[in-house]
Amino acid sequence: MPFARLAAATTPTCHLGLGLAAVGRPGYINLGRDGDLPADRTVDALRERTHELLQAAYAQGVRYFDAARSYGRSEEFLAGWLRAHPEIDDVVIGSKWGYTYTAGWTTDAERHEVKDHSLAAYERQRAETAELLGDRLDLYQIHSLTPDSPALTDKELHARLAEAAASGLTVGFSTSGPAQADTVRAALQVTVDGEPLFRTVQSTYNALETSVGPALAEAHDAGLTVIVKEGMANGRLAEPHAPDALKAVAAETGLGCDAVALALILRQPWAGVVLSGAATATQLASNLHAAVVDLDADQLTRLAALVEDPRAYWEHRGQLPWH
Repeated sequence: MPFARLAAATTPTCHLGLGLAAVGRPGYINLGRDGDLPADRTVDALRERTHELLQAAYAQGVRYFDAARSYGRSEEFLAGWLRAHPEIDDVVIGSKWGYTYTAGWTTDAERHEVKDHSLAAYERQRAETAELLGDRLDLYQIHSLTPDSPALTDKELHARLAEAAASGLTVGFSTSGPAQADTVRAALQVTVDGEPLFRTVQSTYNALETSVGPALAEAHDAGLTVIVKEGMANGRLAEPHAPDALKAVAAETGLGCDAVALALILRQPWAGVVLSGAATATQLASNLHAAVVDLDADQLTRLAALVEDPRAYWEHRGQLPWH
């Protein structure tokens, strides 16, 4: 698996990756994003920002980069950066299929993305991703599986994914929603010719939403690489929005709320890669301090009290405006 390259990394940030959801398109649901990006969010402006972040992340030891078909032009921006740096051959590139970007490069679209987990959608989007990333793509994930997704039961789709895996592509899935744990456990049962289909899982896990944790531990024990997304809860765990308990612990460590929030995830023995969703180089640098945060038992107890009911958490997330 390409993720073996992460385990062999010698930098302290080898378990931190960079996700491009916040910079591949002009609109997203992260709090504070209005001030993070240029007022004029042209394609060129966001391409420049994405390349700046990729370069800064690589220089600081990050070796996993995560895009998706629905993240606007994230694959295009990532592919351009890779072409500009042919000497970089030690990174792992992941992307996702299953959602189509429909906002037309605006921030006020009625619908920003449309979900489709059909075989036809896979074939179309796989071709689109291949045109941009070619053989630089290491990992292709089903985007945001839920328990009712047809991708969990579509045998023809499973066969096509197994073909891609046999050709050397790692096949994975991501999850969303209050039933993430159910989704992970259902996906672990998907096999082709008696062999497990999926080799990675990417789920939302953070100080506010921990319900998927036991299922991710099971996935890790089954041999899957676990990737954690939305560790900052779409900005709810960053200044100035962070809960008071998190702000207090951050002040005690001398580091940012973001570093503490990501450090909580890095403590989990099943966490293979934890994604930063930074939109600026300053945010990225602060996120990467998570690797050196040391939390004592009292601090961990205080932070554990932040956990929300998963349905309340996802309802709140669904009400966040696109900025």
